[in-house]
Amino acid sequence: MMTKLVYFAWVRERIGKAEEEISLPAEVVTVGDLLSHLKGLGEEYEAALQFPNAIRVAINMEHAEHDEPIAGAREIGLFPPMTGG
Repeated sequence: MMTKLVYFAWVRERIGKAEEEISLPAEVVTVGDLLSHLKGLGEEYEAALQFPNAIRVAINMEHAEHDEPIAGAREIGLFPPMTGG
């Protein structure tokens, strides 16, 4: 099954693309698993996700913690911490 990933701000800049659709292995079941898997896809992913605990994730446009399952996700967004102003 293909999953749409959308990257924002410096995560997008470091990976070099705004979005992509990828097929995830069966062992990728949580947000944390996804981040670990993506880090192994190449230097650009490693650079973008070198501090995975700082990365915020939204599943189907709703904030998700790193221990939440990703099953059934139509879209997963990854973005760095935001600051207000």
